[in-house]
Amino acid sequence: MSDLGLSLRGLRKTYPGGATVVHDIDLDVKRGEFMVLVGPSGCGKSTTLRMIAGLEDITDGQLMIGGRDVTDQPPADRGVAMVFQSYALYPHMTVAENMGFALKVGGMKRTEVDAAVKAAAETLQLGPLLQRKPRDLSGGQRQRVAIGRAIVRKPEVFLFDEPLSNLDAALRNQMRFELARLHRALGATIVYVTHDQVEAMTLGERIAVFNEGRIEQVGAPMVLYERPTTRFVAGFLGSPRMNFLEARLVGDAASGWVAELAGGTRLALPASASFTPAFDPSRAVELGVRPEHWQLVEAGGIIAQVELIEQLGDSGVAHLRLDGRDDIVTFKIHDGRGTSISIGQRVRLAPDFQRALWFGADEKTLNVGG
Repeated sequence: MSDLGLSLRGLRKTYPGGATVVHDIDLDVKRGEFMVLVGPSGCGKSTTLRMIAGLEDITDGQLMIGGRDVTDQPPADRGVAMVFQSYALYPHMTVAENMGFALKVGGMKRTEVDAAVKAAAETLQLGPLLQRKPRDLSGGQRQRVAIGRAIVRKPEVFLFDEPLSNLDAALRNQMRFELARLHRALGATIVYVTHDQVEAMTLGERIAVFNEGRIEQVGAPMVLYERPTTRFVAGFLGSPRMNFLEARLVGDAASGWVAELAGGTRLALPASASFTPAFDPSRAVELGVRPEHWQLVEAGGIIAQVELIEQLGDSGVAHLRLDGRDDIVTFKIHDGRGTSISIGQRVRLAPDFQRALWFGADEKTLNVGG
């Protein structure tokens, strides 16, 4: 038996008229892995999921599930079960009938259907709700029924298409916990689509970041957060988003590097800093600083004025306007009540260069070593 739950090779989708929305996707998902496909609306992640499910034809490429080539197989023969954003429950059926409907249509005996439904209901804590109709359930309960309908089929791969987007914030938090618990309990292979980077970071064992029909980077959540390979990945993951500042690097590895920001501010990099790959320092670069990677300093740094402070309980986010410019940067305050800065105050900020990132003209990350 293959160790891969799912394998995509050169998967492409082109619609009549010539519009290609998914470009040559290569992706391996391990058996039992929770893989999240994340990206902005229209980036091709849901289309990729629908090709896996068989709801969209594959224009080119190969799809393997559990070691079987299912590229041209109908949806029912692929060994997948899909959970949709809209729940898609039958309103006239009870919870038990909804969960067991596909098994009943498939010819399974009544006693076997009942046993499968009961087992899934116990896993999802739906036992007391089995005789209710969908109209008598909360949004979170309906979503659990939709998940239960997928579980009873015992698929090789579970596919989730933005399943939490219709829920309010509190229910989304609860359902994220439920989905993580369910994955641990079932050991299931899951491919999960979302545009919400918080969902991606908290649920995924690995994340594939999509952009304009292509995968930008695949990796564990904190690897993508700390070591993004492109400006897009760096800017997409993280809330508040990364600050980007135009700059020019002056100097060299021997004499030391200085970052000259728009407006003339100069920041000396650590003496050990060196950049790879080699690049032309006369070309513009961008400095990327996450909100939690600024430091308040007494001298030097970047002068900025505090425009707004968002209090978030035990933390806060300050929005600061750079001196003489329209650029706004965000600074994460770890103690929202005890901070020493206030609206209207002028402060000096310096990046933590051990954690800051640099991006070349091609928007790829420049690695800093030394």
